Amino acid sequence: MDYHADRFEDYSLVVFKKGTIVGIIPINIKDGVAYSHQGLSYGGLVLSKTAKLSDSLNIFKAVLYHLNSEGFNQLYYKSLPSIYHHEPSDEVSYFLYVMGAQLERRDTLSVIDLAQGYTLSKSRKEGVKRGQKHQLEVVETQKFDEFWTQILEPNLKTKHGVSPVHSLTEITQLKSSFPTQIRQFNVYYKGTIVGGTTIFESQRVAHAQYISGNSQSNTLGTLDLLYYHLLTRVFNTKTFFDFGNSNGDQGRTINEGLLFWKEGFGARTISQDFYVIDTGSTNLIENIFQ
Repeated sequence: MDYHADRFEDYSLVVFKKGTIVGIIPINIKDGVAYSHQGLSYGGLVLSKTAKLSDSLNIFKAVLYHLNSEGFNQLYYKSLPSIYHHEPSDEVSYFLYVMGAQLERRDTLSVIDLAQGYTLSKSRKEGVKRGQKHQLEVVETQKFDEFWTQILEPNLKTKHGVSPVHSLTEITQLKSSFPTQIRQFNVYYKGTIVGGTTIFESQRVAHAQYISGNSQSNTLGTLDLLYYHLLTRVFNTKTFFDFGNSNGDQGRTINEGLLFWKEGFGARTISQDFYVIDTGSTNLIENIFQ
């Protein structure tokens, strides 16, 4: 998270038991409130593989005790979607229920379970055929310049009046830190870039961080061919492919066109929840074990 340390006041916590790390949680603080780090797409408490339910409870309480003792009365908690778990790990979800934590937001993520297989819709199949007909070329590259300056930044500015979450400098710096986990794929038509995507790869999941094509994208079948290539040739051994959310208004609305495109590849919905936790209410989870 160092690349955007100037934007966030870091307050990440590490929990130890007899000198051994048993839990970590990325946190930043703002205006006297603690947040699951706002510079991360996915956050929450990361537990040791050996942590049983009772251990997880003590780790969670230790985090809340510490925050409360330091004057942070609330923690805005961002859960980690289950597809990113290396082991079954819904302990915190249970603790939040017992504590009566307030559900503040719920996003919908479009995910393909690659292990179970998937079927492309008629529209996506037709897009793939257009891409093949136009002899589009998909190339993995180590540089982001073309995609950022010619496709992504112009598109976001024109359509939404915003810039990418990561600047070109920041994504390049991240790539240098994670050379095999951050991957850029560009699509070319007659030697000219017409689209691309940036993928964040973890142990079980390939996550689409950025997806963008130029004004010819639909006509050429740019993104359909690109994602068909990724799903069938590049990430076909992963367990899940995560297209990310299509939400607006803090999860209350959905971009229907974007969702339609993702679901055309066979993606289905899982949720990511965001809670507000009263750090002083740990008494509610003191007597879980009878």
